[in-house]
Amino acid sequence: MATNFSYRDLRIWQEAVDLALDTYRVTAAFPKHELYGLTSQMRRAAVSISSNIAEGKGHSSDGDFGRFLFHARGSLLELQTQIVIASGLDYLTKEKAGSLTQNTDNIGRGLNGLIQAVRVKRGPAKPDRKSEQRTTNSDTQPHV
Repeated sequence: MATNFSYRDLRIWQEAVDLALDTYRVTAAFPKHELYGLTSQMRRAAVSISSNIAEGKGHSSDGDFGRFLFHARGSLLELQTQIVIASGLDYLTKEKAGSLTQNTDNIGRGLNGLIQAVRVKRGPAKPDRKSEQRTTNSDTQPHV
């Protein structure tokens, strides 16, 4: 990706920050016994999304940026799962769970698009010589 702009300029980062703020707001109403459980998990996952985008943008290569985008996507999927659990426990209304889920879906599409853009810029992946060698050797050696 071009290095002449900041992660703050990325729409996906801005949306992820808004999602983290919304997550903090909704989890503030969770039962106090969940403070070190679901509340904390959801907040960490939500903060991790925008944080990984920012950290990856700060690295010097598109490969590094792409890896951090995958981490951001993992945190997003984690948060989506936690929204389902919180909704199942009636900590979130159906409307709020639906709104959060829609926001995570939108961010997921944006992350996927950014991941694809980084992949295209990097070009096709080069085969790993070690895995090629392992495959070749394992095909020619007898199975014991």
